[in-house]
Amino acid sequence: MGLGGCIILIAVGAILTFATDWNMEGVNLDLVGVILMIVGLIGVTTFSSIARRRRVVMPPSTPVVEEERHHHRRDGYSDGYGV
Repeated sequence: MGLGGCIILIAVGAILTFATDWNMEGVNLDLVGVILMIVGLIGVTTFSSIARRRRVVMPPSTPVVEEERHHHRRDGYSDGYGV
């Protein structure tokens, strides 16, 4: 389950707990809503800890060497022919 699913669980749980006044025989919707919110929060914390571990950037295996480019001016004097 991804982050979106966890947020949906929290939202549905909050709706069942705080925004409804349905009465079902044998089912306590307030308790079901609280359980859904707790499961959603556990999922969010688990997902964020896994995502934090994946963000660790490892250094490249081979070093990057940048070449310096020398630009020579060819005006007839600096290359030795005009002297």
